[in-house]
Amino acid sequence: KRKKFFVQINIGKENNKSGIMPEEGLEFINYCINDCKVPVIGLMCIPPQHENPKPFFELLKKIAQKADIDNLSMGMSGDYETAIMLGATHIRVGSALFGARG
Repeated sequence: KRKKFFVQINIGKENNKSGIMPEEGLEFINYCINDCKVPVIGLMCIPPQHENPKPFFELLKKIAQKADIDNLSMGMSGDYETAIMLGATHIRVGSALFGARG
């Protein structure tokens, strides 16, 4: 069985987060799909915690459109409504369901 993958974009260019830098995203996605034959079906990001997430979600959507990718995993308990409004197909709402991490 072949897995399907999301590529994480470090949308806020934060040192404490993993992922490909936004300006390298399209090239990396194309490399994964075309050269490595990795079935990339989506992109994911976590925007900087204390900033408006909207511009970061918009940037991820723009990268996805250029790469012809439909699935976007963006948005968490505090910003999922904005993420859905901007095209998220997957959200992560763990703390809304289970409470804050301890």
